[in-house]
Amino acid sequence: MSQSEWFTTYLQYENLKDMLNVILYTSQSFMSITPLLYYITYHDKEILFIHTGIVGGVVAHYHILNEKPNTKFLELNKMTGDFNYIKGIGNNPQSIYIPIISLVKSTLKFPVEY
Repeated sequence: MSQSEWFTTYLQYENLKDMLNVILYTSQSFMSITPLLYYITYHDKEILFIHTGIVGGVVAHYHILNEKPNTKFLELNKMTGDFNYIKGIGNNPQSIYIPIISLVKSTLKFPVEY
């Protein structure tokens, strides 16, 4: 096991809304940080994930999608937690607009069956 694997924790979410609650929590915290959403096809699985760093390691929060996202942004309502895939940044002050970054390659080794 490599050092990067040793210090990486993978958290797989049952649904996307639960994973997006991580973004809601961190965006309203003391640090007010909004993590990016990353997308990658990994072993024929469509994975959307958040990559966060903590003292002593890295956490990869991820959810396996049924299909590749077809837009470049996700609108996340801060009040309700509801979300929509959208084509660009909107102007709703109650929402956070999160870019979906498409990756070609990553050193993360997601614990998925293939």
